[in-house]
Amino acid sequence: MEKLKYALFTGCTAKQSTPEQYMSTMAVAEKLNIELVELTEASCCGASHLQDYDDFLSLVLNARNIAYAEKHGLTMVTICNTCQLNTAMTKHRLDENAELKAKVNEKLAEVGLEYKGTSQITHFLYAIIDDIGLDKIKEMVVTPLSQFNIAPFYGCHNIRPSELQNTTHKTPENAYNPRSLDDLIIACGGESVQYEEKNKCCGFHVELQAPKTSAILAGNVVAGAMDQNADWIVTPCPLCHLKLDTQTDHLSEAIGRDVELPVLHMQQMLGLALGCPADSLGMKHHVTKVDFV
Repeated sequence: MEKLKYALFTGCTAKQSTPEQYMSTMAVAEKLNIELVELTEASCCGASHLQDYDDFLSLVLNARNIAYAEKHGLTMVTICNTCQLNTAMTKHRLDENAELKAKVNEKLAEVGLEYKGTSQITHFLYAIIDDIGLDKIKEMVVTPLSQFNIAPFYGCHNIRPSELQNTTHKTPENAYNPRSLDDLIIACGGESVQYEEKNKCCGFHVELQAPKTSAILAGNVVAGAMDQNADWIVTPCPLCHLKLDTQTDHLSEAIGRDVELPVLHMQQMLGLALGCPADSLGMKHHVTKVDFV
């Protein structure tokens, strides 16, 4: 298989709060013959909070990150839905507004950088599906996940706003009926669980402002997956993973019933199917037990 090469924007979470996601990303990349050039100079995308406080600063910050990918002449891949949203939105706005782009570049020039708009931006999930293909993934599976009912949880920022995100991958995603994660589950040999909450919000971004609402949203996700006999949940977003994996007691209290399921990162699921050792996928870092591994 031809070697693929991308510029990897890890974001903050995979290096600090979910190290297992970073580990599994690297393990899967090796299996898939993907070279990831980590953008070690890059900084936080603003996490959809800086954007509310200082919109221009957030544009400069994200344009700076993209400029590093451009220096390598590579497509930037993200492994966080919120990073994907903020970088893709920055690119869209600057590419569509020459005056705004010039203002941003005026600031970037102070650190010797320039945003040109030459690098594409896509989530690792879509890079795998678009550039490798589900048929190839099926061929490479050595440990089919056929004994598992797996509930896909997409999160908000990979599928919304659809008019923006559909420019970042070749196969358009319907925000009301997304298929990418379902299709990857099936390619890995698993049974994709259909449940109402799979494309809802996990509540992560309103946790500080409305903790009760946040917990109810996340609790409903786990409950919905459990009610459809899911063995575990898989998500492409580390923020969703944190919410669903680490707050079981809080979620159970919020919705008035006990809810608990293992939650895996998309890369961990794929890594298991491709035969990566569990240690290389960082399973020990989970809060909710993943005994089935």
